[in-house]
Amino acid sequence: MGEFYDALETRDPEQRERELFGRLPEAITHAMTAPGWARQLAGIDPRAVGSRTALATLPLLRKSDLPALQRSDPPFAGFNVIAPGKAKRLHMSPGPIFEPQGHAGDFGGAARAFFAAGFRAGDIVHNAFSHHLTPGAYMLEAGAHTLGCATIPGGIGNTEQQLEAIAHYRPSGYIGTADFIKILLDTAARSGKDASSLKRGLVSGAALPESLRRELAGRGVDAVQCYAIAEVGVISYESEAREGMIVNESMIVEIVRPGTGDPVREGEVGEVVVTSFNRDYPMIRLATGDLSALLPGLSPCGRTNRRIKGWMGRADQTTKIKGMFVHPGQIAEIARRHAELGRLRLVVTREGEQDAMTLMAETAVSQPGLVEAVAQTLQAMTKLRGVVRLVAPGSLPNDGKAIADERTIG
Repeated sequence: MGEFYDALETRDPEQRERELFGRLPEAITHAMTAPGWARQLAGIDPRAVGSRTALATLPLLRKSDLPALQRSDPPFAGFNVIAPGKAKRLHMSPGPIFEPQGHAGDFGGAARAFFAAGFRAGDIVHNAFSHHLTPGAYMLEAGAHTLGCATIPGGIGNTEQQLEAIAHYRPSGYIGTADFIKILLDTAARSGKDASSLKRGLVSGAALPESLRRELAGRGVDAVQCYAIAEVGVISYESEAREGMIVNESMIVEIVRPGTGDPVREGEVGEVVVTSFNRDYPMIRLATGDLSALLPGLSPCGRTNRRIKGWMGRADQTTKIKGMFVHPGQIAEIARRHAELGRLRLVVTREGEQDAMTLMAETAVSQPGLVEAVAQTLQAMTKLRGVVRLVAPGSLPNDGKAIADERTIG
């Protein structure tokens, strides 16, 4: 048996189920003190929700619906138990979706993901998640601090300055997207900066293709990934076994048939639905829009919780690019701002081990400056740079798809 963060990770699976679902009725009762949950779960008797079968009868709250719900009932559509003015931070994620952060220490449940990735108390960790508005940097930082690590608030961009900090503090760990640590290592190699202290990485926010994992390993960085979302924190994480992603002890995860709330069989691909026990901002059957599948058996590392295969794409067209969600509505807004454009399609690919996006835009005219203007609007809407390519009317498929994810994961 290897080292574990705590005894919860090695519980008998049946004991875990009893304890999680023993806590669930009170958690639902607490959630329903918030008006949004009182509406969402109207008519539900929390005392009756003590099993997976009972949980599966509750309605889904779709993450994709949160922007509209929050616009009609700001700031959090009534799903917050903590009052906005009593929160620690008030975040805004792409969508936009707004989230409160309470005062709990490891509010995103990230510490055990760090431990499974090999981080230990006393490690120095370079945090390359954005510290601007979105919660990811703070969520992962809280986990590192709970474990006893120091963090460098690197953020995104300013690569040369980040490398100066890395060379000076010599962190052994990295947290951020897999793409960005490659950028840091590539820039260090070109500029002669010393980034050799980096030995392990916990990456999230975007897929970690096996080809990039192997490249990072060849450069001395052992990278594992965790799957996290702003509303609940770390849902699952890899261990040294690298056989699927282990569900966090503070979550109940279901895999359901897309478009329904019905759980699918083990091994069948479906949408990830998560229930959290966060006292400040609880989530009951949040449909993430992400696809995955439950894996059979237990992890060889000795942890006994359920495992999912990892991120396998989107159940809807909302797509994560370089750690940022891009929504079909954002593409529609580009068309509204440029009347000379017809059908649009955002094509997402991988180039040089990084996410890349190309906006294909039908137009009958191509006046000077149109490509540049559309590119600026694309960046304004998505906060990401992309290439704009003008094509003739009727060139794009008439299939209603605004975003085409053509990345190959693996």
